Amino acid sequence: MIRSVLWTAFLTGVLCAGFAMVVDWLTDMLARGRVIAISFVSGSLGSLFAQTALGSWKGRS
Repeated sequence: MIRSVLWTAFLTGVLCAGFAMVVDWLTDMLARGRVIAISFVSGSLGSLFAQTALGSWKGRS
């Protein structure tokens, strides 16, 4: 149960970090590593929050 939730959060974080890399290459706002790290953490925590708010953890085995 928790494994699939964390896997989804990890994949969302990777997707956000990838998107941040593209945005960083198009613009020069912050250091690339910082943008990627912030985006990964933001995406992962956002995914966990959304899954918790929607009750995705219930009913999974």
